[in-house]
Amino acid sequence: MDWFTAPEYWLSRLVLQRALAGVYVVAFVCAALQFRALIGQRGMLPVPDFVRRVPFKAAPSLFQWRYSDRQFALCAWAGALLACAVAAGAADAVPLWAAMAMWALLWALYLSIVNVGQLWYSFGWETLLLETGFLAIFLGNARTAPPVLVLWLVRWLLFRVEFGAGLIKWRGDRCWRELTCLYYHHETQPMPGPLSRRFHLLPRRLHRVEVAANHVTQLIVPFGLLCPQPVASAATALVVVTQLWLIVSGNFSWLNWLTLILAFAAVDSSPAATAPSTPNPPLWYMALVCAATALVAGLSYWPVANLVSRGQRMNASFNALHLVNTYGAFGSVTRVRHEIVVEGTDEEEVTGDTVWREYEFRGKPGDVRRLPRQFAPYHLRLDWQMWFAALSPAYAAGWFEAFVARLLAADRDTLRLLRHDPFAGRPPTHVRALLYRYRFTTRAEHRATGDHWHRTLVREFLPPVRAPHSP
Repeated sequence: MDWFTAPEYWLSRLVLQRALAGVYVVAFVCAALQFRALIGQRGMLPVPDFVRRVPFKAAPSLFQWRYSDRQFALCAWAGALLACAVAAGAADAVPLWAAMAMWALLWALYLSIVNVGQLWYSFGWETLLLETGFLAIFLGNARTAPPVLVLWLVRWLLFRVEFGAGLIKWRGDRCWRELTCLYYHHETQPMPGPLSRRFHLLPRRLHRVEVAANHVTQLIVPFGLLCPQPVASAATALVVVTQLWLIVSGNFSWLNWLTLILAFAAVDSSPAATAPSTPNPPLWYMALVCAATALVAGLSYWPVANLVSRGQRMNASFNALHLVNTYGAFGSVTRVRHEIVVEGTDEEEVTGDTVWREYEFRGKPGDVRRLPRQFAPYHLRLDWQMWFAALSPAYAAGWFEAFVARLLAADRDTLRLLRHDPFAGRPPTHVRALLYRYRFTTRAEHRATGDHWHRTLVREFLPPVRAPHSP
């Protein structure tokens, strides 16, 4: 079956599958630890309300039939445990059909979560994980050599991720074409990391080099992934280096990690290790692989049409199963960073002398003296939505008032999403939100004050809201 399998890619497949299972672990744990406050029965955007409005056909999910917080937690933790087992090699220790069933169950469980997650799960890396997870079902296990067709499908996915991201930039904000976007991006990105300030303070000529290198990696290198070896492996190396650069310069959940993992599908591992002998793949497996290939080929019409369109969409799905999506981000770059600072007080009356105390978020900037932390590949969903809300109040519609109401009630599940509750679990009497402009401090300012950020009050975002039980 030389035409169907590629034994020389067995080690690459092993690395890809084990690492992908690790990403699944992170994704399911994120869901398990954050869902109650976000989409739980008493959450800001409850799943029961959503499934009453949206039919199964539009959002296939186990929770369309029945939902409870206990059921969701069971789904999330079961997915995490299964992903841990697969990462440890369980899928290679069972028959081929059982391994495929494991991967299919992981995909179905996470699809059920994403399809009821609403805006909290509206990120491109959610659909990327689902599409990658679907392809992993057909990659086989140690009982058979890697199928050539699926390896090409993974390369096609990586091509769309990189080339789509490159096109959306080149067509979008003029600063990408002028090579100046990184004058701002390291400072204004949704969630800076511990090294982001250092990247921001690099000389501007290096920022221009960064942007030029990004264009090469995303607009030219992806075509190398579709070439024969050793060109494909060389292109992979450039993709990996670029993704590692992005990982250390910011926090983009598992996007960069998953992109890096996908690149292994283009690495010929035969020089590093001898492929183990495997039997010919069964006919039923070959039939399923061919069917999956035909499905992806047919569904590829929409992302290809999107790529060549002048109105290219970012991070869009064209079907309810999130298969064969389109990707790309930061078509426009924010020049100024705004942050919403949420404060509370336990005083009965709000006056000019009222003492307000800040709630601290885990990842987004707040305290100017606090160094941003590295959270990726973990995804802080509330922190990310707070960044969007600071761009425009329209992004906060539907959930921000519910968030404030839960702070006023000292809701434990909501407070667990925060880094610091200034009232130690007690309900405040009032909560308000202010909009600040944030920028990284210069080297001189940092030496003088120790601050990593400088902030200036812009305006009130939400006037003081009184707790319903307050007199």
